This record gives sequence, C-alpha cells and structure tokens, in this order.
Amino acid sequence: MEITRQADYAIRAILFLAENEKKGRAPTNLIAEAKHIPPSFLAKIISQLSVAGLVNTSRGARGGVTLARPSGEITLLEVIEAIDGPLSINECAIDLSICQFGKECLVGPVFCKLQEELVSRLKEVTFRQLVKDPAEVVSASPSE
Repeated sequence: MEITRQADYAIRAILFLAENEKKGRAPTNLIAEAKHIPPSFLAKIISQLSVAGLVNTSRGARGGVTLARPSGEITLLEVIEAIDGPLSINECAIDLSICQFGKECLVGPVFCKLQEELVSRLKEVTFRQLVKDPAEVVSASPSE
C-alpha cells in the first residue's frame, strides 16, 4: 500500500491552506510554487478537493482557493480518500468474504485489525494539529 503522488500533493496543498488559513484565498500558482507541485497537476487536485467539499475555489483576479471548513475539522483520511478513494492495505481487509481462503485465512484478521487502526489514526489527525505541532501528532498514542 502506498499513498499516491496525487494524494501526497493534495495533502501538501491542504497543508499550505491550513498554514495560511487566516490570510484567506491563495492563488494556485502560489500553492504550487510553495509546495513544489506541478501547476497543471495541482489544478486537477484542487478540482477533486472541491468536489469532496474540502476547498472552495473562486475565479478571477482576486480568485483562489480556501479551505471549505476550519483546518481543525479536516483530517488526513478525508484528503487521502478524496483523491485515492477508500484506503485499504489489502482488498480482503475491506471485505473478508472475498478472501479465497475464507475462514481458514490466518492473516485476514490481522489485515482487518491493521486496516481499522490505520483508518482510525488518519481520521484523528487534523491539519490544524499538523500546523501547530507535527512532532506531537507523531508521538501521540492512538485513541483506544
């Protein structure tokens, strides 16, 4: 399992907007330059993030991109899934019934537990937390 480059760029774009949340709209060329994202690729990403309800866009001389909600309400999981779709470490971690080994599968339950923990952890991490103290996010224990 690997987060795609497109999802990585989306995370960087949202991170930029969270870092500059109080400044209002940001032009896409500024986001692209600051976060080293190819501008044409960023346009597609911003469109997907807009459809997912994570950013608002406006055109024109004073146009740009803003977060659709406060950065404390946007999670890493939402951004990743807006770009890549549902996150899965293995297809059977989403649906054990498709496992060819069925109930005899010894790793299926492990994959399901890991899937649950990964999704839960990514759902807990907000962009406000990342901007405020990324070290704390990494060192924090997952919720029980």
